[in-house]
Amino acid sequence: MTDHVPAQRHVLVLNHYAKPLSEPGGTRHVELFGRLSGWDYTIVAGDRDVYSRRRFRNREPHFVRVRVPGYTRNNHRRVLNWLGYAAGALVASLARRRPALVYASSPHILTPVAGWLAARLWRVPFVLEIRDLWPESMVSTGHLREGSLVHRALRALETWLYRRADRIVIVAAGWRSYFRSLGVDEAKLTWVSNGADPEAFALRHDRYRPLRDRIPVHGRLIVFAGAHGEANGLDELLDAAAELTEHTFALIGDGIDKTRLVARARAEGLANVHFLDMMPKTELAGVLGGADIGVHVLADAAVFRLGASPNKLYDYLAAGVPVVTNCPGEPHEIVNESDSGAAVEPGKLVVGLRGLVDLDDGTLRAMGGRGRLHIGKHRSRAVMAARLQAALDELVPPRGSGGRRVPVGRGVADTEASSHTRRIAH
Repeated sequence: MTDHVPAQRHVLVLNHYAKPLSEPGGTRHVELFGRLSGWDYTIVAGDRDVYSRRRFRNREPHFVRVRVPGYTRNNHRRVLNWLGYAAGALVASLARRRPALVYASSPHILTPVAGWLAARLWRVPFVLEIRDLWPESMVSTGHLREGSLVHRALRALETWLYRRADRIVIVAAGWRSYFRSLGVDEAKLTWVSNGADPEAFALRHDRYRPLRDRIPVHGRLIVFAGAHGEANGLDELLDAAAELTEHTFALIGDGIDKTRLVARARAEGLANVHFLDMMPKTELAGVLGGADIGVHVLADAAVFRLGASPNKLYDYLAAGVPVVTNCPGEPHEIVNESDSGAAVEPGKLVVGLRGLVDLDDGTLRAMGGRGRLHIGKHRSRAVMAARLQAALDELVPPRGSGGRRVPVGRGVADTEASSHTRRIAH
């Protein structure tokens, strides 16, 4: 292993749940790293879909799949799934060509452990991306008891990783206070939000069957597109559907809680609620704009009050769809600043929906248009890729730029301290 950095710098991305654009699910890293200049990338992902549990057989550009065991519930088999990915990702990382940098993303916390070890063995910088405050989210959602032996061990591992990362990328700006509470130097933090590109969300009735042709629609078409898990708080959405029977609710996606939600809707006779399968990002983008209202809903958990960066919220707004969100913090700020919908407290989702369903079509279209402009200006993938580019270029400067490579394991100053990144941010 040498310290030579090739002209086209290579970044190795570890993300257990990453998906290409051709698959439904998380496409964050394809969309961000595909926009970087002077970098190429390889994404190491698991070979099993967390929701459908099917294995991926196809080979996608920039993707390496590692075999992981399956699971159906939050039990020991899920932990084995995490361990299987971490071990496989480490082996795959060392079998690839030498990277200039290793970039490992949560959740879960074992992925960054594998990323840190790969970076140390390659003697290259380690970037830790936090997309979920783990294990804090497990405590907030009731899956882990605060102060237990397991919690203390995971918290120790979490802070150990924070100290050893050369850069920490966070998706929610509100998380800065959380990192300060753990004694993490704020200069290590770089904010790279989730986002969406409005130009990718044009209605495509020529290629994709419209939502209104897939289900019977009466009244407003209200859409939720995302994971169906306990943390998503979809019981509150079904509560709203039970009160707003004159309108149609479409829930697109999958998750551990979906079977129970479908059974509840059937038992309560919610004929206005329709469950659709997950869609690839390209298909979802091509049909989402046909909805009247998008719903961003989360369970009322303390971790979400610290901050959130929800892809589904950005997708609705990029598609020009007005939004109701029940998540305080950044989601409220985005909707209020752009005047693109209703921001309500947890438990008040139906209040927000009632405020929108009776508005005329022109008013709803104007709301959606304002949200679309806001996302394009402040939260697009292109804007966020520029922030990521600045952070990675500081760690591993382009060859011939005259920049000095940051020593591995030493940490760096936040790129927001530079005038270049201030220009990107504003």
